[in-house]
Amino acid sequence: MDFDLQWILLGLPVAFALGWMASRLDLRQWKREQRESPKAYFKGLNLLLNEQQDKAIDAFIEAVQHDPDTSDLHFALGNLFRRRGEYERAVRVHQHLLNRADLPATERDRAQHGLAQDYMKAGLFDRAEEAWKALEGTAFDTEARLALLTLHERSRDWRAAIEDAQKLERSGTGSYASRIAHYWCELAQESDTKGQTADADEALRKAREAAPQAARPLVLAGARARAAGDHAQAVACWRLLLAAHPNAFALVARDFAASAQAAGESARAAEDLRALYQRVPSLDLLGGLAMLDGDAALRRTQVAQHLRAHPSLSAARELLRLRVAERGASDDADELLIESAITHAAVPLQRYRCAACGFEAQNYFWQCPGCLSWDSYPPQRLEDL
Repeated sequence: MDFDLQWILLGLPVAFALGWMASRLDLRQWKREQRESPKAYFKGLNLLLNEQQDKAIDAFIEAVQHDPDTSDLHFALGNLFRRRGEYERAVRVHQHLLNRADLPATERDRAQHGLAQDYMKAGLFDRAEEAWKALEGTAFDTEARLALLTLHERSRDWRAAIEDAQKLERSGTGSYASRIAHYWCELAQESDTKGQTADADEALRKAREAAPQAARPLVLAGARARAAGDHAQAVACWRLLLAAHPNAFALVARDFAASAQAAGESARAAEDLRALYQRVPSLDLLGGLAMLDGDAALRRTQVAQHLRAHPSLSAARELLRLRVAERGASDDADELLIESAITHAAVPLQRYRCAACGFEAQNYFWQCPGCLSWDSYPPQRLEDL
C-alpha cells in the first residue's frame, strides 16, 4: 500500500496550529490564576488590617484554593485561626503543611512551630510538649526550651524544669541559678510532705549550691531546722539571710525571735533586730523585738515612734490595741468602733503585691499565682513600700 506524503505535508501545519492554540489557552489560564491569587491574598491582608478577621479568613481560604502549594498563605491562615481561637482548624492547617513531602526543612520547622503554638493555646499541654521537643536543634530551639520550661513549671515537674533551665544556661540564654534554686526548694518541700527527710535535705543542699546567696533556700533551711527543734541551726541560717537579704528578713522576724529565745540567744537576736530596724523599719521587726523584750511599755513606745515616722493604718491599729491592753478591756463604745474601723481598713494594706501583674495576696509567694513569675513579690507589705 502506497503512503501519500501529501497528507503528512497537510497534517503538519494543522498539528502545529492545534498545539499553538492549546499552549495559548494554558498560558492564559495560568496568567489568570496568577492574577486571581495575589488579588485574594491582598484582599485578605486588607481585611486583616481593618480588623475584619472573619472576612480575612474567607479571603485567605480562597487564596489557598487558587494556589494550594503556597506555604505562606497556609501560615497566614493558621495564624488567623489561632488568633480567633479556632485551634482545631489551625492544627489542621499546620499538620497539612507537615504532611507535604516537598516542604523545605526551614518551612517544615516553621510549621512545627505553628503546631506547637496551636497546642499550647488550646491547652493540650502533652501534645504541645511533644511538638516543642521536635523543635530542639532548629532555629526555634531557644523558644522551644523556654516553652518546655513553662510547661514543666505548670505541671510541677521540677526535675524536668531543672534540666530545661540548665540547657538554657549552657546555650548562653542567661543565668537561671535563682530559678533552679526555687525548683530544688519545691522538691525539698514535696519530700518533706511525704516524710522523705533525706531527699529533702539533699534537695535543699542542691538549692543552696545552685544559688548560695538566694533568699528562699535560707528561709526554708531555717524553717526546717526550727520544725526539727534545732533552734540554734535555725537562727544561724536566718542570720545568713539577714546578711544577704535584709529586706526579706521581715518574712521570718517573729520565727527568728522565737527560735532565738529557745536557743538562749535573746539578747544578741534583739540587737540584730534593732540594727536591722534602723535600716529597714517595719512592724514585723517590731513584733519580733516585742517577743524578745517583753516590756509592754517599751513596745508601745516603739510603735508610737514608728507611727510618727512611718504613718500607717496598721501601726495606728497596733498602738490603739496596746493602749487598750494596758488599761484592760475597754468599755468605750466609740473607741471599739474606731479600732474596728481601722482594723477593717488596714487589711487590704497588709497584703503583698506582685510587681509583674499586680496580683495581691495575704501570704507571701515566691512564685506569683497570677502570672507565674518568680521573685516578683517585694518582701514588704503594701503599706511598707
